Amino acid sequence: MDDDDEALHAALRQRIGELKTEHDDLDDAIARLSEKPLPDQLRMQSLKKRKLLLKDQLTHLERQLDPDVLA
Repeated sequence: MDDDDEALHAALRQRIGELKTEHDDLDDAIARLSEKPLPDQLRMQSLKKRKLLLKDQLTHLERQLDPDVLA
């Protein structure tokens, strides 16, 4: 693996880490929102859609990082 590949892998790992952090933060926000007696359903739906989009992005990046493993 050459330096360009190493740099690309490092960038992918960093981005994956960022997305995982955001995904976990959304998980926490959804949990806190759902604890309210009357949660804002529109906000909840928006957060869940964002979380799903992040999961799709994570899967795509993880496949780029290791195409031989099913993500």
